[in-house]
Amino acid sequence: MPEQSAKNSPPKPVPVPTPTTQAYWDGTAAGELRVQRCVTTGKLFSYPRRFSPYVVGGSVEWVTVSGTGSLYSYVISHLPGPGYKDEVPYVIAIVELAEQDGLRVAANIVDCEPDSVTSGMPVHARPERGAGGAPLFAPA
Repeated sequence: MPEQSAKNSPPKPVPVPTPTTQAYWDGTAAGELRVQRCVTTGKLFSYPRRFSPYVVGGSVEWVTVSGTGSLYSYVISHLPGPGYKDEVPYVIAIVELAEQDGLRVAANIVDCEPDSVTSGMPVHARPERGAGGAPLFAPA
């Protein structure tokens, strides 16, 4: 493995899809934001799981959501994680989606100055296209 020099930043970590998360990453590659839904109750949830958190052993299905919502909470990171050296400061956020009251997803806020971000602001999803990439949201 090559050594990292002080001038080189390590690459961003690339998520490795699993059978449980593959549909999420397929959606990201297609420019869609997907979450899971309990087949029995119809309730949406996030993060990906093999079984419903609402029904013991309950089946789940993937659905595409609109990606509109509001900023629930956030932090502005001034310390870069691996691969983010040239991107600080950046916003790590929890977004509450409009589809179902209380459904929240972790994301990054882009296309604005970090200091302009406020809790409650309307946002819309901009999932990265291609393999990997956490959902990105921008001010609506």
